[in-house]
Amino acid sequence: MSAYANQVKSYLERYQAEVGDDGLIDTHAVAVWAYNNGLHKPNLKTVIDAIAADIAQVFREEYRTNSSGQRYRAKHAVRSRTGGKTLSLWADIDDERAPRDHFVRSFAQRRQQIVGDCFQLKTDADVYNAKNPSQPAIQIPLDFSLDVEELQLPFKKDAA
Repeated sequence: MSAYANQVKSYLERYQAEVGDDGLIDTHAVAVWAYNNGLHKPNLKTVIDAIAADIAQVFREEYRTNSSGQRYRAKHAVRSRTGGKTLSLWADIDDERAPRDHFVRSFAQRRQQIVGDCFQLKTDADVYNAKNPSQPAIQIPLDFSLDVEELQLPFKKDAA
């Protein structure tokens, strides 16, 4: 764990001890408390990273609708490492200048994120089930083929 992560964990424990703990954590409340108590002082890099994260969030939330009525994400990112630093480059799906390879890589990376999320969800459910053997096991189906097919039905030309 990084020194920064250890610092955050340390002031989270202090927050829970001072403010009270019902087992639920509001990250914004912790951030305000840490800032007000002088435990977290953002530097210029932190501020720039926060602005960049806000811009990326706006990009993630930009959707458009095509002539068939399909709602699609307009901007897509590709993450890469350059000189020990992770860089995200974004391209607009409607920008003819954006190279096809960018979207091939972006879609592959997003698929890997989904696989990773599914793996972690399954692991979390398995751990929960193991800790609660007297309860019915929570089942996590991971085949989304029928779900995706059902969501595509309104856009199929031969749909009645």
